[in-house]
Amino acid sequence: MIMALIENWKLVVLERYAKFDGRAGQGEFWWYYLANLLIAIVFGVLAGAIHWVFWGIFLVYALLVIVPTIAVSVRRLHDTDKSGWWLLIGLIPLGGFVLLVFYIMSGSPHQNKYGDAPAPAA
Repeated sequence: MIMALIENWKLVVLERYAKFDGRAGQGEFWWYYLANLLIAIVFGVLAGAIHWVFWGIFLVYALLVIVPTIAVSVRRLHDTDKSGWWLLIGLIPLGGFVLLVFYIMSGSPHQNKYGDAPAPAA
């Protein structure tokens, strides 16, 4: 499990930093989000227990991963055969629930207009 977290985080952040084309499977998407959640928890605990400066470090981290987070979200929408512009629905009230449904949906198993089906993630 730890290796899947690390490998998918590295894949999204280091190898596909600003790649908005193509598709991201459920594994790549959810492992990346789980890794970011765990990082946020660690920074929160460190800030509460040790020093508030960890909130500043977390803020810098959060700013650095905005682009790959948006990119993997767009690629995940592509996997469900939706345009990346659907990401903007998250800006309206309850739009996040619509996005969550799209993220949970299985991707199309065959090639779609956004590319070949992604390889299963670890």
